[in-house]
Amino acid sequence: MGLNDDEPCHAHACAIQNCIQKNGFNQNKCEGLIDKLYECCARFYKENPDGTTLTCPKPRLLGLKLKQRADEKKAGTHGAIELEHRWR
Repeated sequence: MGLNDDEPCHAHACAIQNCIQKNGFNQNKCEGLIDKLYECCARFYKENPDGTTLTCPKPRLLGLKLKQRADEKKAGTHGAIELEHRWR
């Protein structure tokens, strides 16, 4: 069963998927959308501390991802990672 539009942050996840497919699976071109998804997920968990969603990483992993992205921005390497595999 797939996700639906009622799932928190679903629209952001779909935008990332579309962007990555449109850009030849080059994640670098979709970094802003990934940031927006993580921001949406952070808001969701803040408003719903015990909430669950299939769209967002679990709260602990989300925290690690947000820290990692902040560190990458400080170091000037934000978006330097490219997907190694091409999904078809």
